[in-house]
Amino acid sequence: MRSALTTVAIAAALVAGSFAARISGSTGPIPLNCDRACLEGLIDQYLAAVVAHDPSRLPLSQDVKFTENSQVLQVGDGFWKTASGVGNYKHVFADPEFGQVAMMGTMREANTTILMSVRLRIELGRITEIETVFFKPGGGGPNNIEGLDKSKPEDVWFRSIPPAQRMPRQQMIAIADAYFTGLQKNDGKGIGTTGTYPFTEDCHRIENGSATTNVPRPANEKPGTINLFSMDCLSQFKAGLYYVVQSIHGRRYPLVDAERGVVWAHSVFDQGTVNQGVLADGTKHSYPGFNRPSSILVTEAFLIENGKIRRVEMIGPSAPYHINSPWGGLSGN
Repeated sequence: MRSALTTVAIAAALVAGSFAARISGSTGPIPLNCDRACLEGLIDQYLAAVVAHDPSRLPLSQDVKFTENSQVLQVGDGFWKTASGVGNYKHVFADPEFGQVAMMGTMREANTTILMSVRLRIELGRITEIETVFFKPGGGGPNNIEGLDKSKPEDVWFRSIPPAQRMPRQQMIAIADAYFTGLQKNDGKGIGTTGTYPFTEDCHRIENGSATTNVPRPANEKPGTINLFSMDCLSQFKAGLYYVVQSIHGRRYPLVDAERGVVWAHSVFDQGTVNQGVLADGTKHSYPGFNRPSSILVTEAFLIENGKIRRVEMIGPSAPYHINSPWGGLSGN
């Protein structure tokens, strides 16, 4: 008993010492049992501090790591200097078990609306990690920034799953990772022994504010036209239309919102080196002009229901080809 108590006391002293050494900022520490409401409030606190251009409003660790689009910066630099307001769209995800909270939303900069994803990690009552990704007008690819700013997340994202019905963390991550595996060098043959892809029949995806599935076909569209965005998630993958994505590397899953069935992921898509392929049905296909090596710095949220992906929300700006994140990754692809 004495040995056990001594061990506990030593551990407590080490924690206290570490905590004291890492305190920064003018605000008090975050509660050690920070729940969903506490974490969601921290996002509001973060956004207010950014717009005020004042990092001292946050309970920061002295060794906090901060990035913008995978570039390591000092807190207070970059968008901290140019932010002019908070937008109308805000979608927050919380992981109290692992001290993580994240948001996809709109922000204001230089009289324009931009998209931002931000992830915060909390340890010992202080923010130790800040990872931000921005998509701005002219950032390439389909986008609808202003449209997203006028909308709100679907109610389906906010269901509360009873504890007994929640999936294990690693199983949820495996399902999200299957999305990337199925997308990488997509051939339409499915993944694993099942030869299929983990999507519900009503799966829908939003990328940079724009729907990239289930978009109504134009009335004057020529019969037989391959219209990628008119398809649902499963049909896109089964067609093999994403063969252009040659590598999805740096995959990470730092946040799992178990209560709502959501996995938050970061990765890098490498593309532009292949623009011709053969679809799953044997049809030859090409993406004219898609022949410049580039990458997409991806933040993606997956809503998982009964073991399948029902909704996907993504923010992903263009980035230098094969960019490597300073946060590392769980895959070497």
